[in-house]
Amino acid sequence: MTAPLEPARCVVLVAKEPVAGRVKTRLHSEFSPDEAAALARAALQDTFDAMSSTSAGHRVVALDGAPGRWVPAGFNVVAQPPGDLAVRLAAAFRDVLARHDHSPALLVGMDTPQLGAHLAAADFDGADALLGLTDDGGYWAIGLRTADDRVFDGIPMSTAHTGEAQLRRLHDLGLRVTLLPRLRDVDEPADARAVALADPTTRFAATWRHLVTVRAAS
Repeated sequence: MTAPLEPARCVVLVAKEPVAGRVKTRLHSEFSPDEAAALARAALQDTFDAMSSTSAGHRVVALDGAPGRWVPAGFNVVAQPPGDLAVRLAAAFRDVLARHDHSPALLVGMDTPQLGAHLAAADFDGADALLGLTDDGGYWAIGLRTADDRVFDGIPMSTAHTGEAQLRRLHDLGLRVTLLPRLRDVDEPADARAVALADPTTRFAATWRHLVTVRAAS
């Protein structure tokens, strides 16, 4: 008999308001600011769908910007504090774990619209932490049972070695780590194409196909 999963009690999305010119700017070499924002909104919708498919009782959006109708019902929106990404990740876990004890908690980003089945299958059984690495050297998800600012303190973010440094820090703190499947996140136009083609069922893929088709016809 297969052992039951121990899912996250809370799933947190760290996101930026999908405003043209503020999101997915590295896509501007191929897509306009409005088109890049449309891709960001689609990726957010896919991520919301994935979060809703989990059994987590609490769903939180740690948001940089203002919430709009693009945030579904049932999601609690909290503002990201000032500071770099490491500061904001630590704050998100303090909020949901230290304050509310929604342990364990899993945090994801907005750049992997193909995360659906992987998020639903995330299992804390026997683990103190979860980590989902990305092809570019970062990570798309991190889960913790206990808030601890040392997890993120001094970790170099947005580099080719961020995931490696984060995994090493978790091990250095004596945590039992389970690795989630490695995913490709969307930064450059080539990433958008690869992710859309790899999972054509996502809203992100549908938006990408529409934009590419319109561009080819113009």
